[in-house]
Amino acid sequence: MTYGIGYWLEKGLVLASDSRTNAGVDYISAYSKLYVFQPAPDRLFVLLAAGNLATTQEVVSWIRRDLDRPADQAVGRERDLRHCDYLFEAAAYVGRVNVAVQQEHEDALRRSGSSVTASFLLAGQIGSEPHGLFLIYPQGNAIQATAETPYLQIGESKYGKPPLDNVGHSNLSLEDAARLCLISQLLTQRSNLSVGPPFDLVVIKAGTKAIAHQIKLEADDPRLDTMIQTWSEAQREALHRLPQMPWESGGKE
Repeated sequence: MTYGIGYWLEKGLVLASDSRTNAGVDYISAYSKLYVFQPAPDRLFVLLAAGNLATTQEVVSWIRRDLDRPADQAVGRERDLRHCDYLFEAAAYVGRVNVAVQQEHEDALRRSGSSVTASFLLAGQIGSEPHGLFLIYPQGNAIQATAETPYLQIGESKYGKPPLDNVGHSNLSLEDAARLCLISQLLTQRSNLSVGPPFDLVVIKAGTKAIAHQIKLEADDPRLDTMIQTWSEAQREALHRLPQMPWESGGKE
């Protein structure tokens, strides 16, 4: 399992993912779950993956294979990421590929007691259409982030959700959203052994169809320690500032 966050903002998009993969406590490895596709100058896609690692890697391989094929060999409309006019069409394409890959291996994995499912976040922009963010479910359907619900999560999401709910909104700066997404990753890491560094982070400015910033933060990066220490100190200070209990002020309970 992994943890991925996509944040839709008026000013652009921020995406973050951990890189930990585990097949038990004695087998832990790191695989990047963030993929960038730019098949033409007028379009940019960033894909985050969570779930069965073999499924997610095969989905990405299918996408790359389709892009490597000559355009005239594709069949039907929305044949690959080059032929989508809207971002929701790209999300539908990724959903179809995901379902096809899962169906191919479903019987064998079910017999072995393993799950074949995978989910994805797709963010980006096509042409003059607005930038967008979609969560693609294992069943192939998708939902879109909005100004009212600006962030979407995949994987081990519950531990990193509170700071997103309490501090986040769609008018954040890209820099603050990047910090918020990383804090969400770090808090999840503290509570869930299946999530861990390196952490991948991508920032896209609205309307640019280009990666503004892309970094990978390793486990020994001092910025990670500084961020979690600063966050924890702020939480402790807030705890001391909460209203007193009745018995602290000498009143009746």
